[in-house]
Amino acid sequence: MSKAIVEVKNVSKSYYRNGLEIPVLHEINLEVQEGHFLALMGPSGSGKTTLLNLIAGIDRPSEGTLTVAGEDIGSLGDGNLARWRSQHIGFVFQFYNLMPVLTAFENVELPLLLTRLSKRERREHVETALSIVGLADRMSHYPRQLSGGQEQRVAIARAIVSDPTLILADEPTGDLDRKSAEEVLILMSRLNKEFNKTILMVTHDPHAAETAAVIRNLDKGELLP
Repeated sequence: MSKAIVEVKNVSKSYYRNGLEIPVLHEINLEVQEGHFLALMGPSGSGKTTLLNLIAGIDRPSEGTLTVAGEDIGSLGDGNLARWRSQHIGFVFQFYNLMPVLTAFENVELPLLLTRLSKRERREHVETALSIVGLADRMSHYPRQLSGGQEQRVAIARAIVSDPTLILADEPTGDLDRKSAEEVLILMSRLNKEFNKTILMVTHDPHAAETAAVIRNLDKGELLP
């Protein structure tokens, strides 16, 4: 019996602007089991990215609890939360978020600079991650020398290099052409099936969502049954 890596219980989130409360999420309950690949669908403005940021510990809920990788992340202070995130969360963004002045190798190595790994150990981890995403021959290339699909695969290598408990992907194919998007989806599926990575992917693309084993829909801040 697999255990729940993500437990979201009665989570609501509101923002305040000019003294007005803007509700974004309303009493969300969600579980993601270890080794599962879940796609979260919904139109723009439905709260998908907000929920992903809450699960990553990037943002904090207004109400409710989030238990991720066995930790009640709402109870952690900022420093402990940052350490927890570096150990457990691999985040893949829509627009890659690579550093243009760093090579593919250096971009992937970035999360490991916060660890106690030696230089040799870091190199081994980076080479393994880039090999998994099929870019072992592009280590010394800069982002401007790569295609969009290759940039996203470098970003995925960066997300997995520290062997995180959970991969969170926010519209990972949203900025890619169809062929590159397909390559990224095949890679995400492989990470789930071959490496047993737990993945929560936000998307508005039904084709991308079909890669996942479970699809949930979010609309106007509420998770549909």
